[in-house]
Order: sequence, then structure tokens, then C-alpha cells
Amino acid sequence: MRKRNYCKINSSEITSYNNYINRRKFIKSATLAGSAMMVASVNGANIPETPQGKLSDISSSIYSTDEKTNSIVDVTTYNNFYEFGTNKDDPYKNSKNFKTRPWSIEVSGHAEKTGVFNLEDFIKPHLLEERIYRMRCVEAWSMVIPWVGIPLAKIVKQFKPLSKAKYVRFETIHDKENMIGQRYRILKWPYREGLTISEATNPLSILAVGIYGYALPNQNGAPLRLIVPWKYGFKGIKSIVKMSFVEQQPRTSWEMAAPDEYGFYANVNPKVPHPRWSQARERRIGSGLFAEKIPTSMFNGYGEHVAHLYKGLNLRRHF
Repeated sequence: MRKRNYCKINSSEITSYNNYINRRKFIKSATLAGSAMMVASVNGANIPETPQGKLSDISSSIYSTDEKTNSIVDVTTYNNFYEFGTNKDDPYKNSKNFKTRPWSIEVSGHAEKTGVFNLEDFIKPHLLEERIYRMRCVEAWSMVIPWVGIPLAKIVKQFKPLSKAKYVRFETIHDKENMIGQRYRILKWPYREGLTISEATNPLSILAVGIYGYALPNQNGAPLRLIVPWKYGFKGIKSIVKMSFVEQQPRTSWEMAAPDEYGFYANVNPKVPHPRWSQARERRIGSGLFAEKIPTSMFNGYGEHVAHLYKGLNLRRHF
């Protein structure tokens, strides 16, 4: 699989900010994010009709890291979103015309409340939070991103899962016409992911609708994506259209594609090397190819919040 070096992307190739948002307003707001957050509204979440629109009524989160965030260019031009191509810069180049309205999410399985819900009704009962999370990819790089989203636990609770619901399964939209990567057998489409019900209801898990105070760009998974900061990035399924409460552990896309490399749990564990590279150290995106790598932390540094979820589980076998 051909991969492009991030550091070789020319500035002239990067999508002009004027194509999707006013650059100066965006940078000004991103600089202020976290230090001048707005008080949450009692009316719940409200996201713009079009991607990259300004979000309102965002509260800060106690779970945010105080690490320096990556630049908006890092976050929007270096992406894994194979539905739009396998090169890191393919998603921002190939997703410009992807339509995210109207959008609906189908909820099914072992829950009292199921059905098809438009995006607005799906998120409206909840308040938006900004959470600055460090994110880790299996290919030894990391970013720090200011996500805006809703705690997944609150989303799960509103559908009242039954006792048989041991897992939550997610599915991405299947749209070969507009997602050119789905025209090729890179993975078995549509993309699928899953969490245990305890992972889904952990306070750290969120469904993100924005970054830097603005609605998600297409290349980052608009209009709705999963963020699980203690796991590797491929668990962060994008452009979600289905959520199911199931009794059996669901088969996930990368687990089906390469079961010896990508397990269901996908917890960051520096003691377990990927078959093709070490995961003991990482380098921050944007720091340059020659920047010194830093040691990788267990559970990506979120162990105090999540280690209890895996008590008694062999994390070498259940990887």
C-alpha cells in the first residue's frame, strides 16, 4: 500500500481555508478555544446545516489534557479515512463534495427505544463539550485534538439498552458514488466498529460533531464520529449511520481484514508490538521526521480512567 510522507505535503496543496471556512475567524476561535468557552445552553446540542459551521454553547471538560494541540492543518490534512483513499492527504482532497445533510442514524437491537432518527433529533437532547484528547495511531504517530462532542454514555442511556446488550456496534455510510475508496476492495464495506457496553459508557468515550469549535470537516468524519482516546485511531469510526445494541461481540472491519494485526479491543499497549512495527514509542505529527520519539503510555495515558475495564483480561491475547 502506497503511503505518502506527511512532511512532503506542499503548502500549496492544502485546501484553502476560504473553500470551507473563513480562515481568520477559524484561527482566532481555535486560539481562544478552551480559554473562553461558552456556557452550555439548556436547549441541547445544535450543529449547523453544513460542515465547518461555527458551533455554539460549548462547555469545557474535566477530561481534557493540557498538552499543546496540533494545528488545524495537521488535523485536517493528515487523515486515515479509507472511504476517500488510502493516502493520508486523500480524504481532504476527495471528500469536498460529500453531502452530510440530510443525515439519519438507525438505532437497533436490544434496547427499549429503537428506530431511525435524523441527526438533529439524535443529538439534540444533549450538551456539547470540548475535549482535548491525545490520539494515537498504530503507525507510531500521535496528535492532540480539541474535539467537540457528546459523551457516548448519554447517547446510549437515551435508548435504554436491555440486559442482553453487551456490545455497541457502529457502521459507516455506504456510498460508493461519493466515497471513491469504497469502489475498491481495500476493506469489506461498509466500515464497522464496536465497543463493549462498559467501554461505550465510560466517561471518556464521545461522539464527536466538531473540532476547534466548528462542525467536523468531511475528511474528519462529518457529521458524526466516534472518539475513544485510549484506543488506536482505527476504532474512531466516521460518518456513522447505524448503531446497534448486540449480545455477541461484533466483527470489526480491521479485525476481519487482518485479524493477526488488529484485534477487537485495540487498546494502546506499548508492550505488545504490531507484527510490522514497534508501538513502544511515538512521534507527534507536525514535529518533523527527525524529531525525537517519546515513550508510548499504556492506554495512551488514560489508564486511571479505563484500566479497570480490563481487569482479568489478557491484553496480549485480547489486543
